[in-house]
Amino acid sequence: MSSGSLGAALPVLPTPQLATALLHTDDPDHKTHANHSVAPSIQTSTTFRSAPFDSQIATDIRNGAPLNWQDPGIEIYSRYNQDTRGRTEKVLSKLMGAEAITFGSGVAAGHACMQHYAPSVIAIRKGYMGIHAAIAVYRRGRTDLKIIDLDDEYPTLSKTEAEKDGVRRGGLLVWVETPLNPTGEVRDLKRYVQKAHAAGGYIGVDATLAPPPLQDPFKQGADFVMHSATKYMGGHSDLLVGVVAVKSKVEWESLFWYRVATGAVPGNLESYLLLRSLRTITLRVQRQSETAHKLAQWLYSLTVDAAHPSEDVEDKELVGGKVVEWVWHGSLQPRNDKDPSARPTEGADFDPRDQMPGGFSACFSIRFASAGQAAKVPHSTEYFTPATSLGGVESLLEHRILSQASEDPRLVRISVGLEDFADLQADLRRAFQANLSA
Repeated sequence: MSSGSLGAALPVLPTPQLATALLHTDDPDHKTHANHSVAPSIQTSTTFRSAPFDSQIATDIRNGAPLNWQDPGIEIYSRYNQDTRGRTEKVLSKLMGAEAITFGSGVAAGHACMQHYAPSVIAIRKGYMGIHAAIAVYRRGRTDLKIIDLDDEYPTLSKTEAEKDGVRRGGLLVWVETPLNPTGEVRDLKRYVQKAHAAGGYIGVDATLAPPPLQDPFKQGADFVMHSATKYMGGHSDLLVGVVAVKSKVEWESLFWYRVATGAVPGNLESYLLLRSLRTITLRVQRQSETAHKLAQWLYSLTVDAAHPSEDVEDKELVGGKVVEWVWHGSLQPRNDKDPSARPTEGADFDPRDQMPGGFSACFSIRFASAGQAAKVPHSTEYFTPATSLGGVESLLEHRILSQASEDPRLVRISVGLEDFADLQADLRRAFQANLSA
């Protein structure tokens, strides 16, 4: 990382920690870019002057030699590669500990996974509605596709297409979202990984609600990991990008050619904004997780089943489920109390702390005592914005039925931003008190 002539060679530095690596993984070579900018420039061009006809790279291209599309040494057309996007994917690969490729949105990334693995059976339960929509589109061309529950018996299928790019197609794809949207609950990845691999299937994880450093699904054995980078990776509610990370470069190249063929690339500005945001993800996500943990514990203390009800004098008229009836959050697992709505949860023997060593999701849900409270509280707050989405630096409250008609009208999803815990608590407390009779 040194620049200029410093005399004797410096000793090699130890491997950088994640926060440091995210700032320097895509640094230009100081020997050839001695005066490079500290913050990367955004490159907006879609096309580029071709290499000189007598250059080695031009000769290789004419002779059909394969390019390394992660670092081809030349830019041709932005549907193939582009410097800003390339730098972003380099940092994402470091963050996720695998080969990362970006798409135009999280849903586009999810649909790419369906096409890439081409399953005839998908095991899934609940999760983000956009992924279910992507499966429905994929199903149009696969009338034989079966959708089963995560806890159903998995069929062991013979492959219908030989492995030629690192993937066996035509079999089983197990799709696990953890933490789960909208509740923030954690699913037992090791259990599903063992079950999927025993049946010869692939297992993918939608880890949008808890990016590194909170969890790393590859450590539990996931075959691929997907994120809507629009959320915590972007973190500022100003971009739309999806990312898929796979274990091998061969699989990355297969996804790359899918992206080229479908044109599902993110825009240059979105790539630039994502690269900017990745520099601070460890600070943002850990702070959001810590605040959400405190908030979830306090909200739980207001419910009927709270093991330790709030003793704060300001909460005396709120405790006992008068406003908040139920709270879902990974920090409340494992739990012995039983949700009367019978939402699917992991077993009482599953403790998610080993799976999520960096903390729990900053997105979770509560169920109000009445639909009126759920509708009015988001519009009675000062620091929470009544809006959909999650993962931004600002806190949000979403009356979930406005986005998903099948949802309980009493459910509100909370996305915790970077505001101070005491301010968010006071804001909710005031809104609760104002809507006790709603």
